[in-house]
Amino acid sequence: MPAKTAPGAPSCTRTTSSTRCLNQHLLHDSGLSEADYEILAVLSELPEGRMPSQEMGILLRWEKSRLSHQVRRMQERGLVAREPNPADGRSAMIVLLPAGRRAVEDAAPEHLRNVRRHMIDLFTPAELDTLAGFNERILRHLAGEPRPEEATPGIPAASAD
Repeated sequence: MPAKTAPGAPSCTRTTSSTRCLNQHLLHDSGLSEADYEILAVLSELPEGRMPSQEMGILLRWEKSRLSHQVRRMQERGLVAREPNPADGRSAMIVLLPAGRRAVEDAAPEHLRNVRRHMIDLFTPAELDTLAGFNERILRHLAGEPRPEEATPGIPAASAD
């Protein structure tokens, strides 16, 4: 039986449902998964279209294995490549390929329309300001929390200091 929440309290299920809806539209419209789009969008914003894999993992808050598997799948589809990091011979750079740039540029307009239609347009400007304030507070709180792989084994993350 699901735990009851206070009236009006956000529900992970509801949040997950709205995200799932957007992800289904994205996949249907462009053939890109949410993970594909996240990586491609980050790379497309960089002047050289490349980023060290470790930085990408930190930015997306993904574990190393998740990023590695996702990048491998994207490599197989010709969206990105992995190259040695010239600054560190032990790590890799994730590089946006022309097909990846085309894919994200083609997907972005419809994806942004869907975000607007299914989320942003449902709120007044004042409600969006309030929502942005809540989001910033949550993100600041989460930024102070160690990622699961950074926690000390056997010690709860909140007490790992």
